[in-house]
Amino acid sequence: MKTLGIFRHAKSDWNDARLRDFDRPLNNRGRKGAAIMGLHIRDHAVGWSRVIASPAVRVTQTLEIACEAAGETPPITWDRRIYLASSATLIDILREQDGDPRSIMMVGHNPGLEDLIFDLVPDDGRSPLRDVVEEKLPTAAYAVLELDIERWDQVDMACAKLVHLQRPRDLDPELGPNAEY
Repeated sequence: MKTLGIFRHAKSDWNDARLRDFDRPLNNRGRKGAAIMGLHIRDHAVGWSRVIASPAVRVTQTLEIACEAAGETPPITWDRRIYLASSATLIDILREQDGDPRSIMMVGHNPGLEDLIFDLVPDDGRSPLRDVVEEKLPTAAYAVLELDIERWDQVDMACAKLVHLQRPRDLDPELGPNAEY
């Protein structure tokens, strides 16, 4: 069995319309969400063997703040292909991981991360957490999947079970969709 973590970047700032999408930073709510989720990820104690992430500014800032809050800085591999990638591309990235680590956390963007969950976790009515993701995988959400595989090159559709899902708003109501910032 392999373990896959999915961590969506925190809330980004849309105030500067001149910035390229890739260069958008986090807003105040995003910085707070990244910190609280960093603590949660640490306390959830999976112990990620490898972290692969999009190099977009909002992702790098999310990881920087989350790691600082958690007091841990795992080695991170930055992979430009994760930026706005489809689920198919994300699966390809997982399949090519060398060294066969026990666990991988992927940090990036929607809709790719959300679609990755939908592709890996069967829609058979047995996953109430999958139903929550169907509503939305919000910014700074963190999910953990257990994959019924021995090697990463075996990643395939419907091979996983969604065993954990945490949204920032569940830890702090001020991080919910209707919060004022």
